[in-house]
Amino acid sequence: MNVLDRIDSRIQLSEDERMIVESVKTLAQEQIAPRAAEHDREGTFPQANINEINSLGLNAMFVPEEYGGAKLSFTCYALCVREISKACASTGIIWATNFHAIKPLIEYGSQAQKQRFLPAVAEGALASLAITEPGAGSDATGMTTTFREDGDHIVINGGKTFITNGDMADLYLLFGKWAGVDDPKRAISVLILEKGTPGLTVLGTEHKMGTRASGTASLAFDNCRVPRANLVGEPGDGLRILLGSLNRSRPSVAAHALGIARAAFEDAVAYINERKQSGRKIIEFQGIQFMLADLASELALCESWLWRIAAMIDAGETDFGIEASMLKMRASDAAMRITTDAVQLLGGYGYCSDYRVERLMRDAKITQIWEGTNQVHRQLIGRSFVQK
Repeated sequence: MNVLDRIDSRIQLSEDERMIVESVKTLAQEQIAPRAAEHDREGTFPQANINEINSLGLNAMFVPEEYGGAKLSFTCYALCVREISKACASTGIIWATNFHAIKPLIEYGSQAQKQRFLPAVAEGALASLAITEPGAGSDATGMTTTFREDGDHIVINGGKTFITNGDMADLYLLFGKWAGVDDPKRAISVLILEKGTPGLTVLGTEHKMGTRASGTASLAFDNCRVPRANLVGEPGDGLRILLGSLNRSRPSVAAHALGIARAAFEDAVAYINERKQSGRKIIEFQGIQFMLADLASELALCESWLWRIAAMIDAGETDFGIEASMLKMRASDAAMRITTDAVQLLGGYGYCSDYRVERLMRDAKITQIWEGTNQVHRQLIGRSFVQK
């Protein structure tokens, strides 16, 4: 048993959770992975993968039991994200975004909102988190989408860009600014927008370097009217909700990144154990062993930190924002380095699309960008040591 397998063997799961993870591994290896190259090549939405994820009831793992969900740990969820992403990074990002979008509703939504929306999510509805705009990325206070109160309704105008699942979602957790509030921080609010709402238009999807089977859409809102009951919390609660939700989505992004990294590492190890140069296996060369040692150490340390933070979440801790930033930053940097070195270890073959390390290298890049660029995370981490 290698060091990575030993780390996995020590993860604390219930018996039911172990059975679920094994089912996900089987699904990922036997069904999802064989389709990944074609979905990447064609840029087609992996509907069959999502159907099979739903057939296992995986959305239920992040929905409370009283709304049709199942009581499972964040650790179990993160393991499933890793295994699905290892098989197909696009499918991993689609499913993980469901968690990112719905967790704030679970934590901050009203009883009526939960009763209305969560059962559909548990049954497989697709969700989307709509924050980013052309002029507002890492700085959410720059968003210009507006929410205007009109009697018992809220009228939405504006637009969003780079929205994962934006073209396919049944529900959107949408952030905008409450009209009439000048302070950009105090104006940010959040509501639930449903698919098919008049005035909601999907303008198109991006043609991307990686995760090409995951739709990344631009949205327009032209006098969309939603019931005021769809407002999550109160006007001005949006920034607090946003920052609270990111603390949990960033470990999820790390799990996504580490799934990509695991796949690339395992492919590289298999290749250099078989490929020979000058009559010797590539892995027998000392320089290659040094390279492999660095990659394995980085992967092991990042995964260990992931399970540490997952345990904190499962224990009910809430103050782990800096730890989450460290994890997201290092895991995504590791994914980029490991996939790049995997291509190098496979040589010319690694540069060809017949081998999945080429795809994994492209898929890894987004993990350094979404849910806060790594430059922003470095700033957050460094700023936490400023003495007041």
